[in-house]
Amino acid sequence: MSRKLLLTCCSIILVQLGNISSFAQVQRQRPVTLMGSRFDITIVAADSAKAEKHIDEVISEMSRIEDLISDWKESSQISEVNRNAGIKSVKVDREVFELTKRALYFSKITDGAFDISYAAMDRIWKFDGSMKQMPTPDEIKKSVAKVGYQNIELDSLNSTIFLKLSGMKIGFGSTGKGYAADKGRELMENKGIKAGIVNASGDMTTWGVKPNGKAWNVGITNPFDEEKYLAIISLKREAVTTSGSYEKYVEFNGKRYAHIINPVTGYPATGLISVTVIGPSAEQANGFSTSIMVLGKDKGLALIQKHPAYRCVMVTDDGEIVKSANFRGKVKRSLKWTGNH
Repeated sequence: MSRKLLLTCCSIILVQLGNISSFAQVQRQRPVTLMGSRFDITIVAADSAKAEKHIDEVISEMSRIEDLISDWKESSQISEVNRNAGIKSVKVDREVFELTKRALYFSKITDGAFDISYAAMDRIWKFDGSMKQMPTPDEIKKSVAKVGYQNIELDSLNSTIFLKLSGMKIGFGSTGKGYAADKGRELMENKGIKAGIVNASGDMTTWGVKPNGKAWNVGITNPFDEEKYLAIISLKREAVTTSGSYEKYVEFNGKRYAHIINPVTGYPATGLISVTVIGPSAEQANGFSTSIMVLGKDKGLALIQKHPAYRCVMVTDDGEIVKSANFRGKVKRSLKWTGNH
């Protein structure tokens, strides 16, 4: 993802508007690499030392979560589940079990448009400039042969996960960072920290207000011109995530194929270039934004409208802007590509 802007958040940028006054509080921010990505943690506290201490605590909490769920860490519980695919069920911490259960909920309500077993998908689509031709239909069909949330078996009584097919894998590349952001915020609130931001590489949670008493201002990047904003929204205790397909894509015969893959078909999702979702939980917001990118405008809008705690703004491939009925904030009516794309 682009790293050109401060506090880059996969199309969501923290915007500093207005002067910061002390109010006997200071604001400190620190970047850190977690889950293979850049995270940014901002804490408002009585003094710099306390703010830095609390940032350390948030990092420790998110590192703990990474050790539990990162499928690229051999020692994680999810890696143990994946190693035993088709062999046996694996007992996991209740926290990991419930995270998996919530991910399966998204799979069910989207008919597989969201699927944590996407981790088993063959990486036949490459977006690093090395791809010179389209995969064949047979290659695409084969790439998703081990993908299917229906083959994930949960035993709530024993807190076990079983992947029925040999070679299956699950991963939390979508909701895991949002969950870490939620838990970082929860930890700080439990410790009495009144305000801050946990930005987990684009899955952002906020709470409280800035030292000057104003809300956090978050800019949603215009996907057609990354130097401009699609909208600026004010947040207090909320979460915001963006899923987008405009930075990683390939073109064949004049058609763009973006990096967000439909786990049912194996083909890149089409129709939407950017989806931003705002609501109480970053984990859930990411589940919605990822799902909507695959479902498309109409089905995506129908999905979000069934969950009124969340709101969204979408940008279609041709620049149309679509908002859920409860979206707050001014946005442009339509957009167009700049010469940079």
